[in-house]
Parts: sequence; structure tokens; C-alpha cells
Amino acid sequence: MKIFFNDYISIILHQTDLTLTSCIKAKLAPLNLAPEQNLILLLLWEKDGLTQNEIAKRLDKDKTNIARMLTSLEKKGFICRYVNEIDNRSLKVFLTENGKKLGEQVNPIAEEFNRIVCSGISDEELQTVKKVLMKMRKNVETNCQSAK
Repeated sequence: MKIFFNDYISIILHQTDLTLTSCIKAKLAPLNLAPEQNLILLLLWEKDGLTQNEIAKRLDKDKTNIARMLTSLEKKGFICRYVNEIDNRSLKVFLTENGKKLGEQVNPIAEEFNRIVCSGISDEELQTVKKVLMKMRKNVETNCQSAK
């Protein structure tokens, strides 16, 4: 049986990711915030004072990319970095007052976006989607050399 372009689950996932990213990018643009920068801030609004390494690990991102995004957030005045008192080789990242205030604007946007994305999908369906996506990710990590 021939498999067509839109039959590949990876294509559907990629197109969905592009659509989601495009939407949230437009919603965050007035706040001068990129979607990936927003992910860092979401972590810090949940728990301030994470190290750069913790952020990289939680987001499953390259440390160099995290450092670059943190530099941008620092220039925008949303975060500041300090040497970790316990391990002076690492930096801890903290929200500034502007960063904390930004959360008051971004959190409603993130919640609205999540409602839009999940509209018409039951809790049971969402749990199934999460479970299937995690299995797919594990399959790729297990079977592809270049996967993280």
C-alpha cells in the first residue's frame, strides 16, 4: 500500500506544530516575546531561580541556544543571571520585576491559547494524545542515533 504525504504522522505533527507556533508567535509579538523565550519564562514563573542547565534540561534544548535566549531576555530586562552560590561554575536565572509583571500579561494569553488548542477535546482524549506522543518520542529516541 502506497503511503501518501498526509498519511505520515510526522507530517501531521510538523504541520500542527507550525500552526501552533504561528498562532502563539502572533499573540506574543506585541509583548516583544518569542515563543521559545516564553517557554523559559513559563518555567521561571513556576519556579524562579533555576540554573541555565536546569532550564536547558527541562526544555530539552541545547545549552548554547538557552544561553542565547537568556541573553536576549536579559537585554529586554525580563531576567537577570547570578553566579550560583553552591556551584560557582553555573548561573542561576531570576525574574526581574519587569519579568514578573510580564507574567501577569502572558499567563492569560497562554491559558487562552491552551483553551483554543484543546477546544472540543475531552480530558480522556487529551490524556491519550499525551500518552501517544510520549510513546512516539520514546520510539524515536530509542531507534534514532541523532535523537536526544
